[in-house]
Amino acid sequence: MKENQLLDALTREGVLINVSVRYWRATKKLNAEDLGLDPENVERRLISLGHKKLIPKEALQAFALIEGRAHNMVEANSFPFLNGLGHFLPNTRLEAVIKKLAELEQEFQQEKEKFFNQYVEMRQAAADEWWTLAQKLVKTPEKLVAAIAESFPCPERLEQFFGFETQLFQITIPEGLGINPVTMKEQMAVMQARENAARQAAEKINAGVEDFVADCVASLREQTARLCEDMLASMREGRTGVHQKTLNRLVKFIDEFKSLNFIGDRQLEDELERVKREFLSQTAGEYRDSDYARQRLQEGLKNLADNAREMARQDNREIVERFGQMGIRKFHVEPAVEESNHVPVEIKVA
Repeated sequence: MKENQLLDALTREGVLINVSVRYWRATKKLNAEDLGLDPENVERRLISLGHKKLIPKEALQAFALIEGRAHNMVEANSFPFLNGLGHFLPNTRLEAVIKKLAELEQEFQQEKEKFFNQYVEMRQAAADEWWTLAQKLVKTPEKLVAAIAESFPCPERLEQFFGFETQLFQITIPEGLGINPVTMKEQMAVMQARENAARQAAEKINAGVEDFVADCVASLREQTARLCEDMLASMREGRTGVHQKTLNRLVKFIDEFKSLNFIGDRQLEDELERVKREFLSQTAGEYRDSDYARQRLQEGLKNLADNAREMARQDNREIVERFGQMGIRKFHVEPAVEESNHVPVEIKVA
């Protein structure tokens, strides 16, 4: 396989995405002095220090929910890339994911504005509540309350603790270092170091990309097996036997698989299409009315689960190499999503 071939194919088929959601966590790490205690005499087995919430948990619950939904959205539509460097998002899922993230960002901004408007009152209410609590906890409540008060940022500085950012990247092999040596000797040394660094980075990235593509194939196959097993368990344990929601889960998975299958796993795609034709044209009610049809459905799901898991264990080198053949063609950079501010930027990994 030609050098950088897989990376070129990946660059054309998708982007790396990273979503960062920041908000003030409203916690304070208490120490013994905050409680008016001698650090040498604190029995940590009985006295709990550590991080304490400054305001009620529900005051930040909306931000936590948005953060979770944003990360779940990315994880459900992408593949972890090179040990967390980012998530690889196929082009086929890019527009839908960016649109949903934009909606979440707007929701985040609305919650932020609401929080800012209530912040002064919230801080005063928290101070009053901490004063009442401190009088019960320590002999010098003033010291504890003062430490708590210092942990609240002033309203003017609150903005820096909040942010919702979506970043798109494309990976390229580094060409070298931008250094202008003074002497010929320094120039030769830097050129050699640059070549060594670029070669090592290229080897590391290419090896990592090959493993990544193989892992994506195995991951989609393993997900197929788990879904079928979950459906079978639901049929056995549910009171209605075959439920329409259970069948719809597989229909949705098959449809989403097509957009996530940037690698071109034709073997599993053909298997899923066959199952869709044979078993998903009937309704749950029709399966409940026929023991023969229901048994046939369960056998079909079990066979799909077994086949998918067996495929996940197979050597995926042929699929990886076939995908890499796409990297032979020259990649032309175009905006992935029209009318979007999230234009991928190029990052070079050294």
